[in-house]
Amino acid sequence: MHLIFRASNILEAHIVAGMLKNNDIDCHVGGHYLQGAVGDLPAADFAHVFVNEADIDKAETLISEYENGAL
Repeated sequence: MHLIFRASNILEAHIVAGMLKNNDIDCHVGGHYLQGAVGDLPAADFAHVFVNEADIDKAETLISEYENGAL
């Protein structure tokens, strides 16, 4: 699977994953258990969304629309 989106937190990663799944793109959210490992440190760069190679173009288009507020 290919890393397609680095979310600011695990909630945003699941929002993007839900959007992708609603558009028939199989995806995986990684980083669930890393959030607890940081403790008192600022949590950063642990929530990622992955897609299959065949879905990269479609996923990039949807994520771009999401980031630009078009959705």
